[in-house]
Amino acid sequence: MREYKALWWTLIAVLTITFAILGLAGVEVYKHVPPIPNQVVTPSGKVVMTKDDVLNGQTAWQSTGGMQIGSIWGHGAYQAPDWTADWLHRELLAWLDLAALDKYGKSYDELDFDSQASLNYAAKKEFRANTLNAETGVMTVSEQRAQAIEQTADHYFRLYGDDPALRQMRDNYAMKENTLPNDARRQALTKFFFWTSWAASTERPGSVATYTNNWPPEPLIDNQPTTENVLWSLACVIILIAGTGFLVMGWAFLRRHEPEPQAPVNDPLLLVGLTPSQKALGKYLFVVVALFAAQVLLGGFTAHYTIEGQHFYGIDVSQWFPYSLTRTWHLQLAIFWIATAFLSVGLFLGPLVNGGKDPPYQKLGVNILFVALIVVVVGTLIGNFLAIKQVMPEHLNFWLGHQGYEYLDLGRVWQLALFIGIVFWLGLMLRAFIPAMKQGGDKNLLALLCMSTIAIGLFYGTGLFYGERTNITIMEYWRWWVVHLWVEGIFEVFATTALAFVFSSMGLVSKRMATTASLAAASLFMVGGVPGTFHHLYFSGTTTPIMAIGAAFSALEVVPLILLGYEAWEHWSLKARAPWMEKVKWPLMCFVAVAFWNMVGAGIFGFMINTPIALFYLQGLNTTAVHAHAALFGVYGFLAIGFVLLVLRYIKPGLVFSDKLMGTGFWWLNAGLVLMIFTSLLPVGLFQFEASVGVGMWYARSDTFLQQGFLETLRWVRTFGDVVFIVGAFSVGWQVVLGLLHSGDHDASVTAGGGAHARASARKEL
Repeated sequence: MREYKALWWTLIAVLTITFAILGLAGVEVYKHVPPIPNQVVTPSGKVVMTKDDVLNGQTAWQSTGGMQIGSIWGHGAYQAPDWTADWLHRELLAWLDLAALDKYGKSYDELDFDSQASLNYAAKKEFRANTLNAETGVMTVSEQRAQAIEQTADHYFRLYGDDPALRQMRDNYAMKENTLPNDARRQALTKFFFWTSWAASTERPGSVATYTNNWPPEPLIDNQPTTENVLWSLACVIILIAGTGFLVMGWAFLRRHEPEPQAPVNDPLLLVGLTPSQKALGKYLFVVVALFAAQVLLGGFTAHYTIEGQHFYGIDVSQWFPYSLTRTWHLQLAIFWIATAFLSVGLFLGPLVNGGKDPPYQKLGVNILFVALIVVVVGTLIGNFLAIKQVMPEHLNFWLGHQGYEYLDLGRVWQLALFIGIVFWLGLMLRAFIPAMKQGGDKNLLALLCMSTIAIGLFYGTGLFYGERTNITIMEYWRWWVVHLWVEGIFEVFATTALAFVFSSMGLVSKRMATTASLAAASLFMVGGVPGTFHHLYFSGTTTPIMAIGAAFSALEVVPLILLGYEAWEHWSLKARAPWMEKVKWPLMCFVAVAFWNMVGAGIFGFMINTPIALFYLQGLNTTAVHAHAALFGVYGFLAIGFVLLVLRYIKPGLVFSDKLMGTGFWWLNAGLVLMIFTSLLPVGLFQFEASVGVGMWYARSDTFLQQGFLETLRWVRTFGDVVFIVGAFSVGWQVVLGLLHSGDHDASVTAGGGAHARASARKEL
């Protein structure tokens, strides 16, 4: 411990300070959420809507797929409009027309420039003025605005129904007919949409910015970047440059070089021997590739909906499998197969940590967890289907159907079940880790692995801290604890430490170097990663301090990614350390890809949209999808595949990976991802960016803009990348299936002579 004392204290200080920032800023989020008025009334006393109407509308929106059909405050799907921006613009146009008729007897478009400018100023005054009485919770709107609200609501009421006049628009938005068949719920839905646009257009008390920091861009009411937005964007760039400079300097001066250890003659992990629980992991690997295959097929299917909104090559499938459902399944399956791969490698490492022995009943626990996993996956998918089909009873939707929130779409019952399953996995892991921690020797690396395992087991539970009718700002705070902190932070530390443990156990790197690198990496990842969660919340109803924290620390998130080229080289060079390492060539290639896509997808594409000034115009555009695909699959997808191949190699010791299958799988996955991004997603996103800056967010997300011929062609071009990617995915999947069917359990590189002595030595070393 003494040798690593400075590193441990650095990590403890980083975690203490960053989680204190995250928690204290969370108090700020709770205190200053955009309020939902108890009543919205006109001067004559007419009640336009109530708080219950808004919350009922929120639950109705959740039941349709929520963030999987359009977006709110920029979070959600990219095909239909951002409902906040769209409502705001439509309501403004309705108000301007009503005001023009009232004052000039003409429509707004018929007026001269001076008259239009006068009405624009009046609209800005009315929409940005905060008329909410803080004591009574009653908000007053003019009779004219109440009429504009009513006209705008009628559009959405008809859009979410089956009005023939809006059928083409529904097709353009990839919405099925009668998306929300219940009239009362459609009426409530419009109230929720109004409230999100009210928060986006009304100035927060004591501020010149709206509750959403002036997002979305809307020139009609001067929704433009705030002074703080510009200043913190500049600070973000400065912090990135400074952080990179200090990191490179520290890397040059503080990095210790020591001779590489002599690689063993035989693979030490094979010498330990397989335990019953490790042999039982084959079915986990099969489920991983099965879910992966289903997920990529759904991805191609969903992408096609951006061209034919209700059809798949002319076949009307939207009434059964609409865009909102296939996109839900696509994202949920991504979480399931990647998480299952991580759980599998953890279960594989457990007996290794325990000296090559299973704790009592470990195999039974592995089998119980597998059954639970299948139940959660099947229950989630069926619940999603019944909810979006509007078969699920209204009061059960949140619990068994669809929560409506991206990446956490599964019903709350299935979410609870998944959390219990992860905690059960944590118990299985600790049963192996705790006895090993009591033994002598250097246990620092094991301690860090144990800590990251505990964090994986517990941090998913933060997604349970909001309810069906929780204010959406508070929900977003907790949702990003899961999507950003759990996935991008905790998983990153676990993966780094697990790989360090494996490579040191193989005798390829020294335990001291593996421990030092893992502790340093954990501090670097968490110092920006924890408070950096707030870069997702710039415009989600939070205050300027949240923007400041998010901007400053999200820049630090990018800093450690600068050195990932060196990590890629280190992983690549490991295959030359010993002849038997050739058998883990393809897992190593996946880890090289992880380093590359971490730098490109998380680093370059992440920073491209992370500064407040950039995200003000880019939030909810296809540029976000660029970052999501490159980071989620490029990093965690390849990491999961690498883990699967690594576990497969050891539970089937005689297996030799097919270079033809794996070469096709690896390179076609990478090529498909590159094609998907650079021939379609990124160009579409950049054209949207220009529209967002020049006209407004409502236009960048409108069907008028997105259905232009050249943009539709770009979306067709994506098909080539999708096909290449699917071929790569099925090649990897087929290799795993063939590997699981492989009957040979003996590795010829491990000779019988001296085998017992070598195995005993390997167990002792572990």
